[in-house]
Amino acid sequence: MRIRGGDSSRLRRINLAETLRAVRGHGPIGLTDLARRASLSRPTVESLVEELLQTGWLRELPPESGQLGRPARLVRFRADAGHVLGVDIGSYTVRATVADLDGEVVATHAEPAGPSAGRAERLAAVRTAAGAALAAAGVDPGRVSAVCLGTTGVVTPAGVVKLSVGLPEWTGLDLAGEFAADFGCPVLVENDCNLAALAERWNGVARGVDDVVFVLSGVRTGAGILIRGELLRGGRGGAGEIGALPLVGWHRAPSHLAGYPGLPEEAPPEGVAAYVLAQARRGDPAARWAVEQYAHDLAEGIAALVLTVDPDLVVLGGGVSRSADVLLDPLRRHLDPLCLEPPAVAISTLGDQAVVLGAVRHALDHVDARLYDIDSPLPQPALSPATTNP
Repeated sequence: MRIRGGDSSRLRRINLAETLRAVRGHGPIGLTDLARRASLSRPTVESLVEELLQTGWLRELPPESGQLGRPARLVRFRADAGHVLGVDIGSYTVRATVADLDGEVVATHAEPAGPSAGRAERLAAVRTAAGAALAAAGVDPGRVSAVCLGTTGVVTPAGVVKLSVGLPEWTGLDLAGEFAADFGCPVLVENDCNLAALAERWNGVARGVDDVVFVLSGVRTGAGILIRGELLRGGRGGAGEIGALPLVGWHRAPSHLAGYPGLPEEAPPEGVAAYVLAQARRGDPAARWAVEQYAHDLAEGIAALVLTVDPDLVVLGGGVSRSADVLLDPLRRHLDPLCLEPPAVAISTLGDQAVVLGAVRHALDHVDARLYDIDSPLPQPALSPATTNP
């Protein structure tokens, strides 16, 4: 690279980004090893490390004892240099999770919010869940690095819920704008199925898989799609909303489980799938028939997506995620004949945490993009007062 006089600051920003990349995920590292990993000279790395120590992105560790000669100078990335907040705004529960910049969960909180709750009541539940999680983590709302809110429905890039049939009074809500004043950081809004797909690729059964369809089956059934590891949102944010098409069976699939004749009257709606699948596991013929019909309708929509995007893996999550032993066989029986080449199918291992963990991952990706953006100044860490001094 040829650097002119005016390019020296840009080169330093590039080298800062490379140094941070080399440190993150490595644990304690000496400057010689760091220079090798970053493909930079030792003197350059020493200068960059000093800047990153002063700004708070790195922490210097005590030298290792028991070594001959001058001990190596060790540094590591400060995962506590910021925190992100992920929120899953569900039909029955609002879940909030705080994580550090390594993605380690620091605190969580779940707040009930029934399916009939109006806009004001559900927004209040979001604030309560978020506030409780941040308080448990000891993180001030003004020092959060990024927030991501996951919601059902079609979401615009600006964070407006363009359409939601699952939550009352939710269509048209500027969700990003609603919470912009609550935090001193960017507020992102994303479809819940998309976030669940991100979570599965990050820390679930789709880890390392690039082309994934995640089917979230609960009150409604929707899908999130990853192509080459990137979310497929579509031109207007409606990719994966195949459940809106009456020709496929997703709109009626939950009714088979809800119509199980042995369902107790006091069974909560959010627990219907787990109850019926448990009865099917015990061999109840009516429950097995309900699961068979559910799998038939689910397979129609999955097959349409498989024939469209040809994924390497289909992941099924939501209320059925703890019943792979009961659901996978009938699903494959109905799905395979509809596909030119049947894909691998797996049940989510993240359960009801998939969406909120996906929100955490999406917020972390936003922080990383700013951290490694060589066309912008290095951002300041959102350190809390207790951790300002490394």
